[in-house]
Amino acid sequence: MSETLKHATVPRLTTTASGGGCACKIPPGELEEAVAQLAGQDFDSVIVGVDDGDDAAAVRINGDTAILSTADFFTPVVDSPYDWGRIAAANAISDIYAMGGSPIVAINLMGWPRGVLPAEMMSEVLAGGLAIGKEAGCPVIGGHTVDDPEPKYGMAVTGIAQPDRLLRNDAAEAGLPLTLTKPIGLGLLNNRHKATGEVFEAAIATMTTLNRAAAEQAVAAGLKAATDVTGFGLLGHLYKMMRSSNTGAVLNMRAVPLVDGAAEALRDGYISGGTRRNLDWVADHIESGSGITQEDLLVLADAQTSGGLLVVGELPGHPIIGYTTDRAGVLEVR
Repeated sequence: MSETLKHATVPRLTTTASGGGCACKIPPGELEEAVAQLAGQDFDSVIVGVDDGDDAAAVRINGDTAILSTADFFTPVVDSPYDWGRIAAANAISDIYAMGGSPIVAINLMGWPRGVLPAEMMSEVLAGGLAIGKEAGCPVIGGHTVDDPEPKYGMAVTGIAQPDRLLRNDAAEAGLPLTLTKPIGLGLLNNRHKATGEVFEAAIATMTTLNRAAAEQAVAAGLKAATDVTGFGLLGHLYKMMRSSNTGAVLNMRAVPLVDGAAEALRDGYISGGTRRNLDWVADHIESGSGITQEDLLVLADAQTSGGLLVVGELPGHPIIGYTTDRAGVLEVR
């Protein structure tokens, strides 16, 4: 943060919004009902629409190229404006990677409380987004701003992919391993940060890491199904993918990696309302094995921000956390 902002009397960024990060999403059940009218649109060019809850839309423009389109924005997840910008940009661009694509251009989406936070701080948020755009090789050009009671930032991102090499929600097959490319527990640490101001460098490093390498690895291996793990938690995003593919899954709780500090944040009760709503949504589809506690399930439902890819298939170098089954829509946690 600049010297001017360090010495100015401004509120902590995370205290200016009621929610934080992807935990402020509308609950998945409510969202699906609200957008149901958008499903089933009859355009020959649409390869992937809203029907299966994929990370981005895919529209064919010729036999070799599909355009990918997505948008994502949220309220502050950390107090550093620059880091918030980096996190939000990485999270938005991740939707393109989760579809097996490459980002080609992004535009900023910004809501800013002009009477509460200085314009210089907004500039630092945008600088963080630009830094991630440069790292991804994705130009960040312009955007749109509004005067908003709560700060919000993200991006609309356009990408490209080969139509026959997309990673999709509806393409999972039974009998394959499940790979997770980032640890979970980010929601717990973000909630603790909002409440206490404690800074968790491992969480920031995880959230600002691009999913590009994992996506490229998955596409090169010929894998077909993947999603990124964000506001609906690992359980929520896994359920959406299994439901779309008419498959089920077994999760090995002890194989799921946690970001440093997440276990302590769980112990101390930093569980967001979004996480509890996530678990409520999938609870009827979960079969818990012996020894699996409510706290275990809350961790698996933890509302992530800029999480990793959940891939059906093996990606060397990343942990296998379970496997798919033919029990359609059933999530077994062991």
